[in-house]
Order: sequence, then C-alpha cells, then structure tokens
Amino acid sequence: YYSLKISKTMIEGLLNEIRRASEALLSDGTLQSERGNKAAGLRARKASMQLERLTKAFRKASLEASKNKKQ
Repeated sequence: YYSLKISKTMIEGLLNEIRRASEALLSDGTLQSERGNKAAGLRARKASMQLERLTKAFRKASLEASKNKKQ
C-alpha cells in the first residue's frame, strides 16, 4: 500500500511537470513558427527534450503502480 501511494504521488507530480513542459513547448513553438523568434525555437526544443525525459519517467512510474496494484 505504501509504495502505491508513493507512485500515485510521483505520477501526479510527473503529470504536472508534463503539463508545464507541454505548455512551454506550445507557447514557444508558436512564437517560433508565427514570428520567427529563434530564441523561442531554442526554448521549444529544450522543452521537447524535457518532455521526452518526463514521459519516460511517467511510463516507468505508471508500470510500477500497475504492478503494485496487482499484488
């Protein structure tokens, strides 16, 4: 039970971070595409790399929570 609670908290935190990184990516990506803002393009690429790491961590935490729930 205890590890499931930790995983749930971890998943909620990861989802919040994913939401923030997604919003940054969309905002900066829009600035780059609509206004040609090169700095925004750099920030968008950085956010996309952060999203990649966060989604991998989310997948790992989600699988762990599923395993713990079955036990």
